[in-house]
Amino acid sequence: MTLPTPFRSGLAPTVVPTLASAVDYAPAANHPRRSLLLAAAAAPLALAGCASPRIEDHVADLPVLDLKRYFNGDLLAHGLFVDRFGRVQRRFIVDMRCRWQGADGEFDERFRYADGAREQRIWRLRDEGGGRFSGRADDVVGEARGESAGNTFRWAYTLRLPIDGRIWEVQFDDWMHLVDEQVLLNRATMSKFGFKLGEVLIVFRRVAAGLEPGKT
Repeated sequence: MTLPTPFRSGLAPTVVPTLASAVDYAPAANHPRRSLLLAAAAAPLALAGCASPRIEDHVADLPVLDLKRYFNGDLLAHGLFVDRFGRVQRRFIVDMRCRWQGADGEFDERFRYADGAREQRIWRLRDEGGGRFSGRADDVVGEARGESAGNTFRWAYTLRLPIDGRIWEVQFDDWMHLVDEQVLLNRATMSKFGFKLGEVLIVFRRVAAGLEPGKT
């Protein structure tokens, strides 16, 4: 849920062309090459769909992640954004202050980028019971939805990103895995029009009592 603005000015994501744009639009029966291309593309896509991760796959994984317990108090996160070509585009540190009052939580995130830029996002979460959570933030479209099982939490939402004077609505699919009482790993996939734009990789660490975030 701690996601930065991944693109700097001039780094707008390139929309991947569809397979149909790479060949002509005549009927496949009259173009064997087009039929072969479509068949070759369909096979790996079908396999990928069957192999998609599910939150239920982690129900027995330990240690169990209690989201309200872990994200409570001060945390420090380090992360980077990697584009779809594997190139690191941004590095950042996040100071987090997380508080819960009953079923309602507030996460105040302060981003510090390697290039000197600063950013803030405030999440407002709600525990809906049964391991399910919802959330909102000013730059999130609609409502974020999340679900936990075992040591894992999945968090999905659409974020408005300012890129070169335009606002892009980009989909995020976050997978968080608790390593121990202090460390949680987050891998978020970014996509637009169904095409992957890149990934955000983050390491969260709970801050020891009395130690200010950013002072480690």
